Parts: sequence; C-alpha cells; structure tokens
Amino acid sequence: MESEILAKAIRGEIVESVHRGHLIVVSGAGKTIYSLGNPETVTFWRSSAKSFQAIPFLTSGAAERFGFSELEIALACGSHSGEAIHIEIAAKMLEKIGLGEADLRCGTHPPFDEKRAAEMSRTGEQPTQLHNNCSGKHAAMLAYAKHAGADLETYEKMENPVQQAILDCVAEFSDIPKDRIKIGIDGCAAPNFAVPISAMAKSFARLVFPPKTFDDETREACRRVVSATLSCPEMIGGTDRLDTMIMQSARGRIVSKIGAEGVYSAGVLPSPRWKTGLGIAFKIEDGDDKRARAVVLIELLKQLEILDAETLKDFSPLPIKNRRGDTVGRVVADFQIEIASS
Repeated sequence: MESEILAKAIRGEIVESVHRGHLIVVSGAGKTIYSLGNPETVTFWRSSAKSFQAIPFLTSGAAERFGFSELEIALACGSHSGEAIHIEIAAKMLEKIGLGEADLRCGTHPPFDEKRAAEMSRTGEQPTQLHNNCSGKHAAMLAYAKHAGADLETYEKMENPVQQAILDCVAEFSDIPKDRIKIGIDGCAAPNFAVPISAMAKSFARLVFPPKTFDDETREACRRVVSATLSCPEMIGGTDRLDTMIMQSARGRIVSKIGAEGVYSAGVLPSPRWKTGLGIAFKIEDGDDKRARAVVLIELLKQLEILDAETLKDFSPLPIKNRRGDTVGRVVADFQIEIASS
C-alpha cells in the first residue's frame, strides 16, 4: 500500500504541496483503531525509542543503586532542549555515578533552545556534550554500564551488553525478533532500530498498558517511565517543544515522544473511553519535522478526543507567513477518522 496524504500546505486557496505518510492507532488489547497508508512500513524509530532504551536501566536496578530521581529518569527518556535545568540534571546524573561529561559518547551540538543558543553565541560559550539532546539517555546508559560491570568506554557500541539489553527490550515490546531488527547509528552515535510503524504503536500501547506476560520488573519499569514522563514533561522536550506542550495540554493522558525524520509515537493512558489505552505512531514520509508533524498529531488527538478543539489551535492548522509576518496560507491535516471503541 502506498503512503497517503496526511497534511496539505495551502497558499491562498490553492494546495501548494503535500506531506504523505503512514499512521496507525492501536489499542492495548491489540485492536487496530485506525490506520492510514501502510503501517507495516519499516523505518528507524529514532528518538521515539528512548523510553525503551531506558527500561533496561530501570529493570537492572541501576536507578536505585545511584539514587536517580523522577526528573533524572524523565531526562533519560527525553530529547531535551539544552536549557539550564537540563544541563544541571544531566550533570547530576553523571556525578551520581562518579563520571563526567568527558565520559559521554553522544557528541556536541548547540542547544535546541534558541534563546540559550543565541546567548551562548553572544558570549562565546561553547556547547558541550551535556547540551546534546540525548545526554540524559547516554547518562542512563553509562549508569547501567557501571552497574552491570560493562565496558564504560564502549557503552554505545552494539556489542556492549548495555546495547544488547536494549535490543532485547525493543524486541520484547515490539514483538519483532531481534535478529529481524535492522540496526543503524543514530545522531547521538548510539544504535537505533528499524521496525514497522505498527510495532512502534504496539510498543507504546504496551508501555501504558503492560501485558500480563511481562514480568514484574518490566511492568514496574513501565510504570516508572510513564510516571516520570507525565510528572516531568519539561524534561522530555523543553520550552515550546511539541512533546512538552502536548503532555501539558493533555494533563496526564498521554506519553508523547517525537523522533527525527518525521517519526512520532505515543501512548494514551487507559481511560473510560479507551479502557486498555492506545498506542499511536506515524511517519511523515518526506522526513518533515517542522511543518506537518504537529499539525497531524494535534488533529489526530482532537479526533480521538484526547485534546479539545481549542487546545494548541495556533499549531494546527499551522499558519504560513510571508517575510513581513502576514498570514498567507496554512498547513492543515487531511484525514478524518471514524473512532471505534477499544
């Protein structure tokens, strides 16, 4: 099945361009609530996989050994903006395990937060690996490595026991045998996983509604990831970041996680309407992260009645503006779902 149009860019009243992709919503009971395009398309999960990269760190007992807080667990699951609070918490995580910034293997980039990046540029301050949006994830990987006695200098390598445990976790949640999961290297130098979009949705449904087949340690790790993420949404993104705004607006009903190249996945917590919760995943085929993703997500959540009609209305439809700041068009979602019961 071909990809289908998820969003249209309209200038005046003319459709100027479109964003195609694949989308699926599943219940915690395994029922497909809605799909569009081909959800069996295999693509890299990118940063949307971070909750599952953190779970082995929790099940191993490393979080207890080093006294990690909910803020720190949340940062391990997030793609932070490099704001002062994020840098402080990442540094504390490393301090608790007796390591420092130089032990990270994630690389350096300027903060995602534009104000902080501009301030650093003005003052000549150079970014460090702590500013990398994945520094929390890498700090948790180092904590797990130290707890397990794995090689700290190669913790990000696929052959390291840390990454093997993460691969096992991804296989368990996604129901994809690990020898069928293709591996690529993410922007932060850690392994990443190519799985069907449907498997991403299933994994998030299991995160918010763990099946009885999961052992007690894994079920408890799911609870802790969900609790930390919902309690500390500012750690998952940051100021004016999509994940943070969605979770703050939904008020404890959704665990939200973007990934690069137009990937998105989330878990909707069980509720009277969705008794076993929901898993959501989609991929914008052209890899757009700026224009289509928020529009598609917000419209989808409104149609699922997770967000109300007025929530984040400035982001969906998304105004198109000219160089003077005049609104000359809009990006709109282009699908209508028939909501089925879970």
